[in-house]
Amino acid sequence: MPGRTSTRSTRTTRTTRAAAGTKSARSSAIEIPDEGPVTSLRTQIVQVFSDAQKTTATQRKLVVTLRKIQEACCFEPPVSSKKGKKGREEEHEDFDEDEFNHEVVRSVLRVLNVKKSEPAGDRVIRFLCAFLKHATEKDYRNFAASTENENEQVETPSTRLNTQILKTVLRLLQSKDKTIRFRATQTVTQLLNCLEQIDDDVYALIRVGLSKRLRDKETSVRVQAVLGLGRLTGNEDEEEEEEDSDDEAGSLLDRLVAAMVNDPDAQVRRAILSNIPFWPNTLRFQLERARDLDPATRRIVYARILPTLGDFRHLSLVEREKLIRWGLKDRDDAVRKAAARLFYERWIEDCASKRDTRPEEEKVPGTTAPPNREALCELLERIDIVHSGDDEGMAHDAMKEFWAGRLDYREADLFDNDFWLNLDPSAAFVVRSLNDYCQDTDDDREREMIQDKLPTVTNFAVILQKTLNTVMQTVEKGALMDEDDPEADEVQELIEDCTFVAKQLLHVALTLDYSDEMGRRQMYNITREALAQPGLPEDCTKLAIEVLRIVCGNRGESDFCAVVMEAIQEVRDTLLDADDNTAEVGDDVESFHSAHSETSSPPPAGKEVAKPAKELSPEEEEEKRIREIMVYSKCLHIVQCTLQNVTCDLESDTNLTSMLNTLIIPAVQAREAMIRERGVICLGMAALLSKDLAANNLDLFFHCFTKGHDQLKEITLQVLADVIITHPHLIAPPVPDPDTTEQSELPEHNPRLKPLVKVLLKGIHSENTRVGHIACEAAQKLVLHNLLPAEATAEIVKNFTLLYFDPDGTSNPGVRQALSYFLPVFCHSKVKNAQLMAGVAVPIISKLLVMRDEIEDDEDAEMVGWPVITAHLSEWTDGRKVVGQTELGLDGKMSSSAESEVPHIALAVDILERALTSTCSKDERKPLLSLLTKLHISSSAPKRKEGETTDNELLDTLQELVSEAVEDKIGVDATQRNALVKLETTLTKRLGDAANATVVQEDREDTVTPETANPRETPAEEPRSSVAPSVDGSEMDVDEDEDTMLAGMQGEGTRMPLEADDSAEDDDESTPRATREGTEKTEADIMDELLASDEEMTM
Repeated sequence: MPGRTSTRSTRTTRTTRAAAGTKSARSSAIEIPDEGPVTSLRTQIVQVFSDAQKTTATQRKLVVTLRKIQEACCFEPPVSSKKGKKGREEEHEDFDEDEFNHEVVRSVLRVLNVKKSEPAGDRVIRFLCAFLKHATEKDYRNFAASTENENEQVETPSTRLNTQILKTVLRLLQSKDKTIRFRATQTVTQLLNCLEQIDDDVYALIRVGLSKRLRDKETSVRVQAVLGLGRLTGNEDEEEEEEDSDDEAGSLLDRLVAAMVNDPDAQVRRAILSNIPFWPNTLRFQLERARDLDPATRRIVYARILPTLGDFRHLSLVEREKLIRWGLKDRDDAVRKAAARLFYERWIEDCASKRDTRPEEEKVPGTTAPPNREALCELLERIDIVHSGDDEGMAHDAMKEFWAGRLDYREADLFDNDFWLNLDPSAAFVVRSLNDYCQDTDDDREREMIQDKLPTVTNFAVILQKTLNTVMQTVEKGALMDEDDPEADEVQELIEDCTFVAKQLLHVALTLDYSDEMGRRQMYNITREALAQPGLPEDCTKLAIEVLRIVCGNRGESDFCAVVMEAIQEVRDTLLDADDNTAEVGDDVESFHSAHSETSSPPPAGKEVAKPAKELSPEEEEEKRIREIMVYSKCLHIVQCTLQNVTCDLESDTNLTSMLNTLIIPAVQAREAMIRERGVICLGMAALLSKDLAANNLDLFFHCFTKGHDQLKEITLQVLADVIITHPHLIAPPVPDPDTTEQSELPEHNPRLKPLVKVLLKGIHSENTRVGHIACEAAQKLVLHNLLPAEATAEIVKNFTLLYFDPDGTSNPGVRQALSYFLPVFCHSKVKNAQLMAGVAVPIISKLLVMRDEIEDDEDAEMVGWPVITAHLSEWTDGRKVVGQTELGLDGKMSSSAESEVPHIALAVDILERALTSTCSKDERKPLLSLLTKLHISSSAPKRKEGETTDNELLDTLQELVSEAVEDKIGVDATQRNALVKLETTLTKRLGDAANATVVQEDREDTVTPETANPRETPAEEPRSSVAPSVDGSEMDVDEDEDTMLAGMQGEGTRMPLEADDSAEDDDESTPRATREGTEKTEADIMDELLASDEEMTM
């Protein structure tokens, strides 16, 4: 830019000069005006712009200076009173408006090729906008003073200058230079933000130009276009919308929303999110950014968008629930904090502000309203606490953050007598959430505070009894109503509310202190009676059993099981007494008991009464059957909850044995699907308490999976995983009999292992996504617990990997997510796991090749490319990423153990053995060799830890295979052939260094003491398998640590020349043997001579 001081760098000066040239490389993109002669006007304007680019501190003064120059050129100059030479020069140099505009545009063009990283360009554009805003406002004030119509639009020198600058810069929006496009878009955007009125023709040009820049390949250009179009949204006229072939149909707002949803850059999405208005047709898309991939974008939604929307009650119930759940479950800590602050500051304030009873003079803007119980209950009601307050609901996380962030609500007296007498779902959840928060903290003061707020155990038992009675009354009322009754929905909603209140109180009862014997007895009686209520919902039954187990305390599990067994009998008798005919009911009950004792299916559905009092109609028979199924289902649920709360041996408790014989086993044999499912669940839980029961029923579980429906398969898979993890000896290899001498008759694997693996693999490949997900998790647990042998583990891992790359796996995202976690965790937990993956990698590629050929005809299915597959396989088999295989040395460098390179070496051997076979096609050889190029095989031996040994036979085998591959030129392209040559060079150097280190170590040991003259075995590694390992054919035993130290010393310049030996090895195998044998013979002769001379001297 002309007028810059000498402090600017040479690079900037060259850039400026190049931009000023009329025949420069950018002359086609920027039309430079004719320079003309240098005038005093140009000098003054250039000086102003030169000063403006240095700092923003003096820009206000420079704006006034430039305005004076504009006024002198655009308006009639005042009569000058100056005399002499200076006055005559000013009169002679009289400039008009066009010349001033020309010089300003000339200076603006100099900014367009300034890079984004240069702050001088931003300062000049900011100065230009400040000047145009100041000049426009001053022109309007002058025009308003001279006319009476203030609304009339008039053309002023400043508006003409604005138009000229915009038209000049708009032509450069489509420049090929990204810097010019960025600066041009930035200039237009800044001018739009500072100007209040723009000519209609220029407005249309700006709208079209910036709309096209929304698709620019540069992110910075798209961001500036978004900032400019955000200023125009809402001002476009639908009738005057211009449609261009490059633009999508629709308004500017629609285009911005589409860009916010689809733009790949997070910076662009954030700019759109912050600059479009909050209208009903855009709010949904703005709230969806709470699930954006970028954490900063999600944080904007919770920290800026939602707090400025006003009352949260304008949002729908689904939107409130999703926003809080997404925010509190977010991976980014800042997003979680912003969502929590939104909940306990903004949303509670919307509910509490209208209930603030303070005088107006005490209300200070920006402060929060005092704690209010009704406001808190309303907030919970607004997020549908009955459904969101479940065990996995988001209300628990929301209230946990609420109590942590609002100390005033924790300390407020919210629980008075009226509160306990009129409990509703919101109030009950307030009690439970505060109790959970105080119990989870380590602060004793918080626990003492909640104990003071809660009533005594005796009073709490009365409240619980009242709530349970209300539940039973509403349930009975709902059971007597028809489905078509108009009040049925209302009664059902009332049942849900009462059940929810009872569940919250039972959760609180789990944490109470039962040291008070009177309160404990009262709670014991209440829970005991609650279990005997047939209409009590299952959720309340489960919690009541847990409370009863805690209340029993030191009595032990035997008394607990006895009480539960009594409750089961009462439930059965109460439900069966509903029959009108007492005699019939008596016969039915007797039939029911006898059927259970005979371990058969429930007789109500299959047995007939011997002497019925009267024949039942089909409707009565169906009603009777349904009622008896409900009897069985209720009893099995109580048994299930009981087994979840005991840990004793099953055979040691008569009540548990009675439950097994009279309820569980007949349920497994039942015909009704619901009864059988619950029977299998209870049998699985009982098997966890008895090893013999688990061993006897494992085949039954296999049969249930093979012959059962999908829901029974899900239950069976879960039961199998739990049973095997609890009793791993069930699939352990058989123990040989010490008295047996013939070991060949003993099977290698447990006979239960094969059907177990078959069940898991069949479940993994099931068409039912739920079954596949559960089977995947079950197999992962068994594999990670190392309960399966290597062959079964390899088969499962192979199927996991194939399923991971299978395009059909996209239909089951749960399985895909589970595999994404399992595969790297499994492979990088132990080196043997990485070796196992390396062993199945080549068959996996062969199978994937067949799968790719099968899906080529399917247009919808598309498998990931081979580069992605080979990259995953090379990473999973990389031993350096295994936990504990790398360490930071004293020199600051990472070093890996010798064991860590085995998986890649073994995989390289498998790849080359497959690639060199005649049955390997070119299509298969290409991904195999591509995987080979991604393997890490170091040219130097890694440092060995204590106890580690190196298996150089594997390296020798690999070198032979690589040499054969290079000779046969099996590489598909030049890249793979070069990689094979490079690998051969690496192995040659690696094995050569190992052999050299052995020779040096051997010489060193031979010259220390006379005892070392005898040959010693050493694990010396040969560069080729054709070289003999030692003189007499045996390996020489050299200390590993000394070998490693010598190898490192040779790297510093003590290496012996082995090139001649290496070349001789290829020609004649006996050459190195003769050399080493002759050397050792000479040493022996020397020692013999020394010993002989000592004997002569002694004699």
